[in-house]
Amino acid sequence: MTRHTTDSRDHTYDVVVIGSGAAGLAAALTARLRGLTVLVAEKTDKYGGSTALSGGAVWVPGNFHLDAAGLGDTREKARAYLDATVGDRVPAARKEAYLEHGPAMVREFHDRTAVRFRHTPGYSDYYPERLGAAPQGRSIEPEVFDLRRLTPDQLATMRRAGLPTYGLTITSHDFRYLNMAARTWAGRRTSVKLGLRALTDLATGRKPVALGEALIARMRHSLDRLGGDLWLSAPLTSLVTEDGRVTGVRIARGGAEVTVRASGGVVLASGGFSHSRRLREKYLPAPTSAEWSAAAEGQTGDGLEAAVAAGAAVDLMDKVWGAPSVVVPGAKPFFLVADRGIPGMVIVDGSGARYANEAAPYHEFVDAMYAHHRPGAATVPSWLILDATAKARYVFMGLLPGQPFPRKWRDAGLVTKAGSVEELARRTGLPAEGLRATIDRFNGFARDGHDADFRRGESVYDRYYGDPTLRNPNLAPLTRPPFYAVPVHPGDIGTKGGPVTDASARVLREDGSPIEGLYASGNVSAAVMGETYPGPGATIGPAMTFSWIAVNDIASRLGPERD
Repeated sequence: MTRHTTDSRDHTYDVVVIGSGAAGLAAALTARLRGLTVLVAEKTDKYGGSTALSGGAVWVPGNFHLDAAGLGDTREKARAYLDATVGDRVPAARKEAYLEHGPAMVREFHDRTAVRFRHTPGYSDYYPERLGAAPQGRSIEPEVFDLRRLTPDQLATMRRAGLPTYGLTITSHDFRYLNMAARTWAGRRTSVKLGLRALTDLATGRKPVALGEALIARMRHSLDRLGGDLWLSAPLTSLVTEDGRVTGVRIARGGAEVTVRASGGVVLASGGFSHSRRLREKYLPAPTSAEWSAAAEGQTGDGLEAAVAAGAAVDLMDKVWGAPSVVVPGAKPFFLVADRGIPGMVIVDGSGARYANEAAPYHEFVDAMYAHHRPGAATVPSWLILDATAKARYVFMGLLPGQPFPRKWRDAGLVTKAGSVEELARRTGLPAEGLRATIDRFNGFARDGHDADFRRGESVYDRYYGDPTLRNPNLAPLTRPPFYAVPVHPGDIGTKGGPVTDASARVLREDGSPIEGLYASGNVSAAVMGETYPGPGATIGPAMTFSWIAVNDIASRLGPERD
């Protein structure tokens, strides 16, 4: 096994990983499981990347959790579904590598690390009516983790999501029911269960976390047990190349540039370029703004540009993992997921007209925002409108049913309130006649239980966050004042474009040849999901899988396991 040196300016590892989200930590864990020395270099002073801010879900068809749930998932079904969603936008070999190795990654991490998941029943694939889809869902989410298992330093330097949970530890499975606490007995039971659990945690001193925080905490704890190194505040400045091969990296650390040699390879896992205004304006559709992104702030394209400087080909540079969002003053954008599935709500353009199924998968909805954006009917921003009944019944933007909008939101003009639809139109600058006609038409659909314009509520996916007490879980008329409006922007949880990679996660040149010693996974690389988003966790699942694949390829080139 190659040992790193003690010289303060020159180090050597078998594997050097750039970035500490799920992709980076998965690469590091795999390296240690193969007996390789590994360094994770994180640009910011917090580890966890965008994964720590996410729901932490992993979408990996055919994994053993799905078998245990009796879903009967097969590689053939999953392949058919990827063909029906991703299509031929991505080479078949990459899709096949994902389907082959993803389940093995999930199994090994379960057996040999503290990384644990559980199936999220009912959280369907995003296109459940397409061939090969799983209406009961392929998504798995991290098991709750007790932060007391981290050291004080690990806890202090972990990126935290800061979600409004009111002292509760809420999994994505819990939230589906908690969202209906004012409407269903299942929702009320869930709220009581979570409250009792919070009291128990308070009494025992437990510090549980869920979602992306739980995944990152589990991975960090595992890396500590396995003996990998992690540097914070250590941004990549360049790759080191010799005779066309990447042999290491240069990193800014402690006021100096440090050279770190990688005897086996470098794995770029640094995320995308969501927070680079220059790169956003160069590649993404207009209008665009980093202020709309929920990605971690350090994602400014460092890994992408280093790979391009080394000769990498790029793809999907104009695509993001879309997330319709409300830009909250002084806070991260609020990502509208369940909020777009509640009844008694519509989203309209600048003419006051609906233009898409509001409850559609978030990635698809952002695509619709750009597709329909035009003068006189601008969709950037759009306006989400709900009435007092919807506000009183459902969780909205992290607020409990009936909880008033924060005064600072109202003072900042984020939330507009009015006693009638016409008054709301005047206050938001929407045409009163157009908005009134849209609300009247939608109310007719709601009473009939069928959205004749956009078929909202017909998909199993739509209904997951809907109200099961209604004829159509996603439809209810907007009739009770006051009415509210909030602006919605085409946000993102990360960019999708970057270096092109092969089935072994090796970075490729324009001629298709690999850049020896250089690998990439996660949002720094061109997504294996192409232009679409097949299911919950279809970002993190491939990120972890291709990191696992990359390090296995490195290990095979270095020789037998050497721990």
